[in-house]
Amino acid sequence: MTERRHYTRILFEAPAELRQKNGVWDTRILDLSLNGALVERPADYSPCGYSVFLSFYLPDSQIEIDIEMQLKHMDEETVGFKCLHIDVESISHLRRMLTLNKGDASLLDRELDHFVAERAGSRY
Repeated sequence: MTERRHYTRILFEAPAELRQKNGVWDTRILDLSLNGALVERPADYSPCGYSVFLSFYLPDSQIEIDIEMQLKHMDEETVGFKCLHIDVESISHLRRMLTLNKGDASLLDRELDHFVAERAGSRY
């Protein structure tokens, strides 16, 4: 199978929260990139509408990341999301964490440029 991802993913397990207009669910992040996340599917999760907010704290800090996401796929155990919107401060923290985990800042700089370019013509 051909790899279609444009973003480096890291294994990242952390407690998180999903929020939508029809509820709030506790979950765990399984992996993360600048453009999306894979999380454990909460037992009673029922998506409603277009966007969902994923919130979590960076390890050993009080820094909260809050990302507006779009559901991309869901199975019995996991839910995959694509990033729709993330504020500048949150993406800076996320980029730093990814750099520390991958050790290649130049690769993440290219991914960040790609991320910004993808959204330059779209509205949130």
